[in-house]
Amino acid sequence: MELNAAPWTWQLGVHTWYPQPLPRIMGILNVTPDSFSDGGRYQDVAAAVGQGLQLAADGAAVIDIGGESTRPGAEPVSADNELRRVIPVIAALRQQSTIPISIDTMKASVAREALAAGANIVNDVSGLTFDRKMPETCAASDCGVIVMHMQGSPQTMQANPHYIDVVTEIRQFFDHQLHQLAAAGIEPHRVMLDPGIGFGKAARHNLQLMHSLKELRAAGRPLLIGHSRKRFLKHLLGRELDERSAGTLGVAIALAEQGVDLLRVHEVSPLRDALIAWQAIRTGEIHTLSGGNDTVF
Repeated sequence: MELNAAPWTWQLGVHTWYPQPLPRIMGILNVTPDSFSDGGRYQDVAAAVGQGLQLAADGAAVIDIGGESTRPGAEPVSADNELRRVIPVIAALRQQSTIPISIDTMKASVAREALAAGANIVNDVSGLTFDRKMPETCAASDCGVIVMHMQGSPQTMQANPHYIDVVTEIRQFFDHQLHQLAAAGIEPHRVMLDPGIGFGKAARHNLQLMHSLKELRAAGRPLLIGHSRKRFLKHLLGRELDERSAGTLGVAIALAEQGVDLLRVHEVSPLRDALIAWQAIRTGEIHTLSGGNDTVF
């Protein structure tokens, strides 16, 4: 199978992305006290900006900044609190780097201020369904949009996730949202899709989705997978949170073989190295990732 061969473009503000031989990497920067993996580590603006710059240097093509935990059972925070956490970091990071910045939020008011501060992408785990003003907010900008699928809410999503056919149902959700967003003024070339690993899915649902990227890609849009350190790896490997780095890399390589376009992870450098090594053995060519641009030498 030819990897990353679908003829898509993704417009995210002044940036335009095309398929690459290797998946791009999204580096996670949580500026929250309670995110499941790194909550509390980057609440200080200087520390957060330093981490963002390090993720970029390690090979991230985009930095995803979130100010509200969406781990299972997480309590919502106010828009004011979320803004206080994310806007200073986005503004300061933008002053020091041209790397695309994604705001991970379900709130239109937060998205609006983040875009004004320098973000290029709105990454909404509700698929732009939580806040009725989110579609018009994104339509008024030239930002890229990431539409994720979630069954329920962060407070309820892992209580008893149920699907008749998880792949078909999420594909139908994608088709519906692409139609709804186009009607709201958000053209499909601005949209990336994310099946929402761990968001209202049991371990078996996550595995079925990650085994079925071809079917999910049938919507014609690039795909993001965010599997880093997630709970399905405990079911799969019996590993606790701080022991899931190797499993995260193994899953990433399997996803790369299926042509995933963007991988959202906490640890960028090990994934960058693993992807380059895998591709070199697979093709006999050496590729390098730097800021999302692919070079062959």
